[in-house]
Amino acid sequence: MAVGTAAGLTGCGPARTDPPPNTDDPSGTASPSPSPSAARDEGSRPGNADWRVTDAGPPGAIEGFADRVSVLPGESFGLHVSTTAPGFRVSAYRMGWYGGARARLVWRSGPLAGVRQKAPTVDPGTRMVRTDWPRTTAVDTAGWPEGSYLLRLDADGGAGQRYVPITVRSRSTAGRTVVVNAVATWQAYNEWGGHNLYNGPTGGLPTRSLRVTFDRPYAYADGAGLFLVYEAPLIALAERLGIPLAYTTGVDVAADPGLLAGATAVLSLGHDEYWSPEQRAHVAAARDAGTNLAVLGANCCYRRVRYEPSELGPDRVVVCYKGAWQEDPGYKQGKPATTDFRSPPGADPESSLLGVIYDGYPVDAPYVVTEPGHWLYEGTGAKAGDSFAHLVGVEYDRVNTAFPTPRPIEVLSHSPVVCDGRNSFADTAYHSAPGGAGLFATGTMRWVESLDATGPGGNGNHGLDGRTGDFTRRVTENLLRAFAAGPCGRAHPAADNVAAVYGRG
Repeated sequence: MAVGTAAGLTGCGPARTDPPPNTDDPSGTASPSPSPSAARDEGSRPGNADWRVTDAGPPGAIEGFADRVSVLPGESFGLHVSTTAPGFRVSAYRMGWYGGARARLVWRSGPLAGVRQKAPTVDPGTRMVRTDWPRTTAVDTAGWPEGSYLLRLDADGGAGQRYVPITVRSRSTAGRTVVVNAVATWQAYNEWGGHNLYNGPTGGLPTRSLRVTFDRPYAYADGAGLFLVYEAPLIALAERLGIPLAYTTGVDVAADPGLLAGATAVLSLGHDEYWSPEQRAHVAAARDAGTNLAVLGANCCYRRVRYEPSELGPDRVVVCYKGAWQEDPGYKQGKPATTDFRSPPGADPESSLLGVIYDGYPVDAPYVVTEPGHWLYEGTGAKAGDSFAHLVGVEYDRVNTAFPTPRPIEVLSHSPVVCDGRNSFADTAYHSAPGGAGLFATGTMRWVESLDATGPGGNGNHGLDGRTGDFTRRVTENLLRAFAAGPCGRAHPAADNVAAVYGRG
């Protein structure tokens, strides 16, 4: 979550502490650059419902990381694994719909020898956790379709399981909707080794890391980072609908100015807080060229980061000094300050790109529909004033014309919130850009998570219920289909209503 602020906007609470021969290959073959129809056909294949981690085992039982955040189909990458077991296997699951199974087994290794790797070290200057684990095995992705993958590590004897995420990225995104895995944000919150960009051993900013590396496992119980909560439900829905998808990461968007050329839409999912200036510039250029942009979360594009190499390769370190930006050696060399985009020096609030701006944390509030006749709400049955409990949270965005705001912009939901005693609103908004692109922002971080909501709701999913899931699934279906058809701002121009909603323009 974002807690740093500027221009008089305050956060609502404290920071959270939060291969060997392929002897068992079930995969078919796939073109290195499949057509959109081939990508759709992948989703019709039978899935494997046994992909989940069911027994993580004790801490350190087995864990690992990949030495690339993404690869092109057919490229290889290294796995660095530590385990207390004498051996283990690796199973590569492509995540999607697959008739509700949500994953397909694409590759499985033979037996591999287990090694307990040495403990990490912490850089004294930046408090970055370092591993020096040698490569355990190499994995060849020949025959793997593009997509978001979880590799499951299974220790011998049922001693434990963990995931290692990796993206098999698309060489071209032309004519497709682009899923962008928010790997920099996953890493920012990764507290493996005792430090992340928020916390250290003291549980707060004084001992947090100033740099974090992909050269370590993810500390979450299953090892998947933030993927399963904030991204997998959207991928499953889009693949169920047959939307032609391309797959990449924020690191890759930053590295390749032409990657988004001709894309119909770019999707920012759930929690996508940490962006480099290059990623932001390339997404803005795509929007200006008519590529639609959907922010299916909140607190997007809030922190400005820089990528640096590690011993394992380029762009393996995420640098973000935040309030200590003047201490950053890169800034002293003339590079942009690694602080919030809205903060000086070089302030450029995220609202100039997204239409909405981050407003606070934490909240838990109903989502209130105010424009039920909008085409995005078609088929939901929603009426003015209808509300959906717990859908706004835990962070939220709003339209705020005190910051740069593209116009025309249309507020579709205007949900009252109380954030640490401060009254405000969470807004869902739609903007039509001059180049023809449509821009949609949900204004709540729980949108993607809610796509899996069924039944009466409960504590496990913030109380989100099936009625809420039906609503967000239908709105998202309307959005994905319209955005996949081309520049949505031309077909559906926004009707600016900011003055009517806020009583000022």
